[in-house]
Amino acid sequence: MSKRPEHTKLVCQNRKARHDYHIDDRFEAGMVLTGTEVKSLREGRANLKDSYARVKNGELWLHQFHISEYPFAYYNNHEPLRIRKLLMHKQEIKRLTGKINERGFSLIPLEVYFSRGKAKVTLALARGKKAYDKRQDIKKRESKREMDRIKKDKGKGDY
Repeated sequence: MSKRPEHTKLVCQNRKARHDYHIDDRFEAGMVLTGTEVKSLREGRANLKDSYARVKNGELWLHQFHISEYPFAYYNNHEPLRIRKLLMHKQEIKRLTGKINERGFSLIPLEVYFSRGKAKVTLALARGKKAYDKRQDIKKRESKREMDRIKKDKGKGDY
């Protein structure tokens, strides 16, 4: 899946993922959550930094995804960093497992959003960047910005 559907509400993004990883493929997965976790997500109280997904016993699990405690739940609150189960078809999980094991990819969550009332996460099949890759990306971005600035200045010629 390349783009998030239009009728969604974005909760949080992992902006650092595009800086630290080469993203090859994207997948959408549902999340198994408790009631207080859903309420916190609807308020936007979540953080994807340093989170990752793993396949264990044929099931997909999301690790290190922080959802803050819901302030109005007294005794029945959730643990912020608990491991959460992700929902995908078995064939997709098997295909992901093969790619992760054979080619050295990682599963990184890119964004969490609500689609038709259900919490979804976009996972990326990604490979880590080296330091020189990051430097090359920064050089490309700066040169593109410089070219855009020059084009903009050229259009403002004297009349």
